[in-house]
Amino acid sequence: MLIQIHNTLSGQKEGFKPLEENKVGIYSCGPTVYDTAHIGNLRTYVSNDLIRRIFEYNGYFVKHVMNITDIDDKTIQKSQEKKISLEELTRHYETLFIADLHSLNILTPNRVLRATDHIKEMIEMISILLEKGIAYQTKDGIYFSIGLFKDYGKLAKLKIDATDTTTLKERISNDEYEKENPRDFALWKFYSESDGEVFYEAPFGKGRPGWHIECSAMSTWALGPTIDIHTGGTDLIFPHHTNEIAQSESATEEHFVNYWVHCAFMNVNDDKMAKSKGNFLKLSDIEDAGISPLAFRYWLMTSHYRSQVNFTIEAVKGAQTAFIRLIEAFVRFGEVTNEHVHSSSRNYKEEFLKKINDDFNMPEALALTWELIKDHSVEAKEKIALMLDFDKVFGFGLKAVMDMKEEIPQEIRALAEIREEARKNKEWEKSDALRIEIESRGFEIKDTDESFQISKKNFS
Repeated sequence: MLIQIHNTLSGQKEGFKPLEENKVGIYSCGPTVYDTAHIGNLRTYVSNDLIRRIFEYNGYFVKHVMNITDIDDKTIQKSQEKKISLEELTRHYETLFIADLHSLNILTPNRVLRATDHIKEMIEMISILLEKGIAYQTKDGIYFSIGLFKDYGKLAKLKIDATDTTTLKERISNDEYEKENPRDFALWKFYSESDGEVFYEAPFGKGRPGWHIECSAMSTWALGPTIDIHTGGTDLIFPHHTNEIAQSESATEEHFVNYWVHCAFMNVNDDKMAKSKGNFLKLSDIEDAGISPLAFRYWLMTSHYRSQVNFTIEAVKGAQTAFIRLIEAFVRFGEVTNEHVHSSSRNYKEEFLKKINDDFNMPEALALTWELIKDHSVEAKEKIALMLDFDKVFGFGLKAVMDMKEEIPQEIRALAEIREEARKNKEWEKSDALRIEIESRGFEIKDTDESFQISKKNFS
């Protein structure tokens, strides 16, 4: 079944055609490790994970590459403020980031590349751009001449007046800039005292790379000159991804990316979340508020990845309640016995595939799962099989829930079944005696409207 993707470059939904049959290369812009990632950043990484899982669910062999930006203006400045080495700073925040990925059950990309491990490739790409005359040297570094790249700004839909030589000759050395004002950007920054001990030797002068060249060099090294899919947040469309296209296509003379996929912003209490505003929340902050990382993952799936979302504690706690109900339903289906239902005529797996393949539509995939849960014409064991199958995409860890459930000994289950029969027959004394017996063996039993749930006692 064809996967449809909204391509930022064309602004339209397109059927996915891989460079190699049954294979897909995905490059995701990773974190700049100078601080803890906020939950707005993490939304993008959850979206990346879902895209990977959906391709794998469709039978593709996925090569997922993500970079770690461990050298740029921000990391150097922060390491100097803290009076520690750049490596010590970046490794610390990289470790925290990977821990957040694990908490959210995000699959680790097949390759995680640190920028500092690929300086050689960056120098080689800059040398090519210099040889071609599309890059030039100034007193403070090497710059890319955007006026010499025909389609500069096509991803961000920027309109450049080629006759405006004043604008085209402007330069900016900052790695990030928000105004949609095209300017020549730094590929390499010559060493200055503010860089401290951070520098590399290059044929064109001692210094360090600009941010944009890092992803171009690493993605080309890992996936080749043309990539199937490049992901990131909408904030990276300009200037970062715009500059990536310009320098990559100029260096390789190949089309850089076939499908650009961008995840929308997250607001917090109706205001844009940003570290500069001081209104950002970390994953640990929402855990302190009583929200589990997997419930947060569930909440993110209730909105389409291209839709802007507004984080409030109340909204996510509401999603957590629904998530708990989903887990409880899954557990309950595993305890249903002697069931007699008519076979359902619906092909839930096919419907699920259609929804996730329609531009990764997770809200509709979740809604379908709730229809399955409530469908009395589907046997409980079939619901379990389908929910486990869907969870290959959702990543809620239902297999782990099942494994935990299976730790309940068979004799305890037998006692619980006898007790349930006594309860239905209103043999209350027998029912109470069996409950006491079950509890004496270190287990708890909770009655539900339709059946019961058993769990190990928590003695903490």
